[in-house]
Amino acid sequence: MLTSVSDILRAKGDAVWHVSPTTSVADTLKVLAEKDIGALLVMDGDRIAGIVSERDIVRKVSETDAFDLDQPVSAYMTRDVFTISPEKTIEDCMGMMTDKRIRHLPVVEGEKLVGVISIGDVVKAIIHSQEYTIEQLTKYISGGGYNR
Repeated sequence: MLTSVSDILRAKGDAVWHVSPTTSVADTLKVLAEKDIGALLVMDGDRIAGIVSERDIVRKVSETDAFDLDQPVSAYMTRDVFTISPEKTIEDCMGMMTDKRIRHLPVVEGEKLVGVISIGDVVKAIIHSQEYTIEQLTKYISGGGYNR
């Protein structure tokens, strides 16, 4: 049963797709499309400089008349990035994502980036947990949960 951020990372893997702050918006969009993901971390070496989502790009484009695909992604990224630690619970993730209105949470252990959790990952884990609970309750109710 998946109950913590580290459980989710073990199940989904710890691959983290990222770009640098100087990566063009065009190249950023290509990575988003190729990896079939909604957001990328923007990394300056080992440091999280920001996060950029499809929504960030669309919103920025809607604010201006001029859209230059050669601009650096740093002009489009969100600089204030919320993170979570691996020992936090799924409920902690859902609460933070709901409160902060975000869909992606980098997972940081100490100062080290160890993965990224999406809202889809969290919802999948919650559904899995609920299915497990229902299965256990059904076994118990049907007499399979205790010795007679």
